[in-house]
Amino acid sequence: MPFTIGQSKTSLNLSKVQVDHLNLSLQNLSPEEIIQWSIITFPHLYQTTAFGLTGLCITDMVHKITAKRGKKHAIDLIFIDTLHHFPQTLDLVERVKDKYHCNVHVFKPQNATTELEFGAQYGENLWETDDNKYDYLVKVEPSQRAYHALDVCAVFTGRRRSQGGKRGKLPVIEIDEISQVVKINPLASWGFEQVQNYIQANSVPYNELLDLGYKSVGDYHSTQPTKNGEDERAGRWRGKQKSECGIHEASRFAQYLKAQQNI
Repeated sequence: MPFTIGQSKTSLNLSKVQVDHLNLSLQNLSPEEIIQWSIITFPHLYQTTAFGLTGLCITDMVHKITAKRGKKHAIDLIFIDTLHHFPQTLDLVERVKDKYHCNVHVFKPQNATTELEFGAQYGENLWETDDNKYDYLVKVEPSQRAYHALDVCAVFTGRRRSQGGKRGKLPVIEIDEISQVVKINPLASWGFEQVQNYIQANSVPYNELLDLGYKSVGDYHSTQPTKNGEDERAGRWRGKQKSECGIHEASRFAQYLKAQQNI
């Protein structure tokens, strides 16, 4: 269904000065401290995740923080099912739900519930013929629809500076230009080794593909194992001048969002 573009009812309308001040205040805090502060500070707080290693660390930290207060898992998760995930990723979603007893809100592309339906509706191998349109349909539009449907004020994300590309200067706090949702990156300062060590030390469930060399996992058609010495996201969109799927660059797809609004 069409949805209205713009901020949610719970948008905080933070100014750039306020965001800069928050980043200065948070930059030396641990991920757990940032998560605790966020839980206290933001209403309608969610975690958006594709169940990568960093997101799994956040889920585990949230669970431990809320368990200490004698409460169940406090933050619901938002998962964008592109219909093109590896089977191992979908299996991981279920294992995470079983371990942490967390609510997972699943959003899929409009007018399709399977990969076959998506191909029939929008064209086979759309990621090869129109990569931008594909990213919009399977990632950007569902994520913006999720923010609207759940009246999201703020979300945890699993992005880190060490992942390179446009993430190299990632702040702890930023604002989604389209929805005005506050994006919180608790592990922005961590490296891959820190993340992996946390996963192992805390027995956090993870994607089985990691053991096959996949340090970063996305859609099956655009993800390959990384080689020794390569950046952890080198296996994503290999051979293309691309480092992001668009979920965190929604303003780049404004023309599609405006067209959707007018349907």
